[in-house]
Amino acid sequence: MTNTPDAHWGSTTEELTNRLWEYCGLLRDRGLTTIEYAEQLTYLLLLKMADEQSRQLERRALAFGEPEAAHLVVPPECGWESLTRLRGKALRDGHRQALAHLSAQDPGTTFETVFADAKSRIHDAGLLEKLIADLIRPVEWTSLQPDVLGSAYEFLLEKGTNEVRSGAGQFFTPRPLVDAIVTVTQPQLADTVTDPACGTGGFLIAAHQYLLSHVPEGPYGRRRYDLGPGRIWGQDLVPRTAGLAAMNLLLHGLGSIDGPSLVTVGDALAEPPSRRASLVLSHPPFGTMQALPHAGTPLADGRYRRADFPFLTANKQINFLQHIMSVMDAPGRGAVILPDNVLFEPNAEPVRHHLLHEFDFHTLLRLPTGIFFAGGVKANVLFFEKDRQSAAAGPRTSQLWVYDLRSGSRFSRGRNPLQRTHLDDFVQAYLPGRPRTERRDTECFRAFGVNELLQRDHLNLDLWWDHDPSEDPGSLLPPEQIAQDIVADLQAALGEFEALASAARKG
Repeated sequence: MTNTPDAHWGSTTEELTNRLWEYCGLLRDRGLTTIEYAEQLTYLLLLKMADEQSRQLERRALAFGEPEAAHLVVPPECGWESLTRLRGKALRDGHRQALAHLSAQDPGTTFETVFADAKSRIHDAGLLEKLIADLIRPVEWTSLQPDVLGSAYEFLLEKGTNEVRSGAGQFFTPRPLVDAIVTVTQPQLADTVTDPACGTGGFLIAAHQYLLSHVPEGPYGRRRYDLGPGRIWGQDLVPRTAGLAAMNLLLHGLGSIDGPSLVTVGDALAEPPSRRASLVLSHPPFGTMQALPHAGTPLADGRYRRADFPFLTANKQINFLQHIMSVMDAPGRGAVILPDNVLFEPNAEPVRHHLLHEFDFHTLLRLPTGIFFAGGVKANVLFFEKDRQSAAAGPRTSQLWVYDLRSGSRFSRGRNPLQRTHLDDFVQAYLPGRPRTERRDTECFRAFGVNELLQRDHLNLDLWWDHDPSEDPGSLLPPEQIAQDIVADLQAALGEFEALASAARKG
């Protein structure tokens, strides 16, 4: 069968998305979740892309009479061509053995990161043969535009994280929120960008896309910007999630198959950062448990002991805040999504004190409930900056502006999802790129002086004014809506436990 693109589909995002979703239905009928389908698709797709890259380099070397450029060499028994020659049980067993071999590599390149912890979950040989012959083989995937291929792939990831039974929602931040955060933080050409809890890589991709859309074109219409090695990177605790993130970045035009992986696997909280970034964007996982058991995490009494942490605690979100403060370069800026308890927990007062005194904690976005996988979570986005100035006598923060998107707002991932338009007023009030002295109080936006904050009991930064209508009994949701939200939260929790149990069985 030819390796040229099929003329009937794949040239547009809609066509490719529909085709991928059609085959997803076949695997879902066999009991796989959408995330598991995305994983299995990723393995086949990357093997095909590696084969295409190799053939392209061979043709180029022959055409110009030059030595063939170095490229990724996949063991013949694991490569794409070997799979296409197999049928039936031989294909099923060969596929399983290939993934077992490739998963034994130490992650270093994008290819190795994607295949880390890879396992075959397609037990129907006929279905596997259909995926290879009808879905993957007819298309030259490396010729597709990143906006087409990347958008279709991310559609699968978003669909997968909306499935309660997949237990994957903990890794996904609503894209409208990601877009608004990136819009106000305004990534620049000189920035280095990182996310120490990158999930499927949404923040890193959004930062790159922002740069591409805001960088002027050079000669011949080409963009004068390239994210070279070390300019953008992420980390995730779970190998399977890191693999999805690495593939997501690759399909969006970030990194290369045989180049250094832009996503590393490991516990970001285990050790001080080896490098710093001028822009840190992150949504650390909620809850107190690790996403998956992780051997070797240097914990003592449940607390992370690091010389660069001003406060010793077992609270994972507070530790992520400390890590982000540590990984931020000077000058630098960051935006991190954290639950309410980080703002008011008495034991975390030293961290809030450190944030106000050593950083310019200038903006707090209070988020509504119902926008995350765990529907009842109350969270916020903290925006703060770091400068090169020597230690000041007083706090670096002068004013904290609080935008209340929570009061009176009711969202649900399924019935009433957060849209980008819901954040337009916040973006406008933030005044990205303009002096904060030009900001003005509105019904939803208010400034608190640092002296006022420092006088609050336990330095409580859980701020609102007048009252929060969402806490007013007279404005509560109808009983049937409350019941539905409780069911959704219980299902979300059950999904996480199922994911942990499944990982324990398979690991």
